[in-house]
Amino acid sequence: MTEPLPHPPKPAARPDKVSLWRYLQLFRQDILSAQPGKLYRAWMAEFRAPRIHSFMINQPELIARVLKDAPDDFPKSDRIAEGLKPLLGNSVFLTNGETWKRQRRIIDPAFEGGRLKETFPAMRAAAEACVARMGKQIGTGRVLEVEEVTSHAAADVIFRTLFSLPIEHAVAAEVFSRFRDYQRSQPLLNLAAFLPLPRWMPRFFRSGTRANAAKIRGLIRELTETRMAQINAGTAPDDLATKIMTTSDPQTGARFTTEEMVDQVAIFFLAGHETSASALAWALYLMALYPDWQERLAKEACALEDESFSAMSKLKLSRDVFREALRLYPPVPMMVREAGCPVNFRDRAVPKGAQIVLSPWHLHRHERLWDNPDGFDPTRWHSENGKTCQRQAYIPFSAGPRVCTGAGFAMVEGPLILSMILRHFQLERVSGSDPVPVAHLTVRSEAGIHLRIIPRSRDQSVS
Repeated sequence: MTEPLPHPPKPAARPDKVSLWRYLQLFRQDILSAQPGKLYRAWMAEFRAPRIHSFMINQPELIARVLKDAPDDFPKSDRIAEGLKPLLGNSVFLTNGETWKRQRRIIDPAFEGGRLKETFPAMRAAAEACVARMGKQIGTGRVLEVEEVTSHAAADVIFRTLFSLPIEHAVAAEVFSRFRDYQRSQPLLNLAAFLPLPRWMPRFFRSGTRANAAKIRGLIRELTETRMAQINAGTAPDDLATKIMTTSDPQTGARFTTEEMVDQVAIFFLAGHETSASALAWALYLMALYPDWQERLAKEACALEDESFSAMSKLKLSRDVFREALRLYPPVPMMVREAGCPVNFRDRAVPKGAQIVLSPWHLHRHERLWDNPDGFDPTRWHSENGKTCQRQAYIPFSAGPRVCTGAGFAMVEGPLILSMILRHFQLERVSGSDPVPVAHLTVRSEAGIHLRIIPRSRDQSVS
């Protein structure tokens, strides 16, 4: 009798009823395990406490209303900026209203049209460099911490596509090194996102967070100023940074200032490096957990013998697996909006100023929406349930006007690097080291993701 496949790791939910003090303690340790199990079944949950009034919504109709139908009525909560302001400044990730619309008018053209095809050689070069680094790090069967591998690869993609610089460049390498320290010190959502602290109250950060953010921004400023000089001299490469820095707002004719560009590069690095690294690391772990799928993807990866962008159309299984990794482990587990005016959700009054929490983590595993919600099933995307849920209950990149600008990039980068790694290496679980998901800047493993990496013979990689 065939044994059922194991479910991918999922943090245990807290008891339904705990004191506010206990909830705040759990929240500070990890956002995911601080939530009750009933949220995987509820359409909406209301939370009230002194100075806190929030609603978590899982009903697809409510999510569509907030993200797509009336996004201006539900701006991003200013409290989100509490934890990220030192690094991101006034980036497009944090702003609202006309400021945000102006930023998107300048940024979006860089990611439209044929840019994916144009940036593909840089992505492929980063994927090949990743495989080469892994080859140097391992003997036969050495264990690697793959979150470090994927962080390095994703950072390389960002620097190659944005500034035409490999990660080995001195400034790029230092940004990457300092960002790794920042990643563990500051969660994307901290208590300040839910607690309306008075403006006069000082904001406290973990040791080194502010200093690291300041240093990262200084390094990005150095890259930006160098690029501006190249643009003025007519020697700038035709990459994403040049495109953004030379694009004028079609309404005002203004371009980004240096400081504004530093803000945007900071969020490009956060969104394009941190989120991709998270999703790719979990995809690699899933391949170790499900070796049959791993072998199917390794065989499909032979398509990469074709070095052109057209090879991506042949990596269908890899795309399905990466999409499933994003479902099970959405890099950004929760998003917070604010009710800009009084509204009613499910016959319940939502006052102006209330926090609206959208949780891809719970939505993607919702028991009333998905078939086999906690199971790994890349074939689900071709089922009626999977197609319906993909339209209504799948938001790894958010949705509506604020959908991630780089979503298309991520869906090329992830399957590409995943396939490239599996083409050259076999991945195995390490007994007793299965990862436990927690929310830092993104959904990561509490103690890293450790896998045994075994080089494939040439016969294995091309059979």
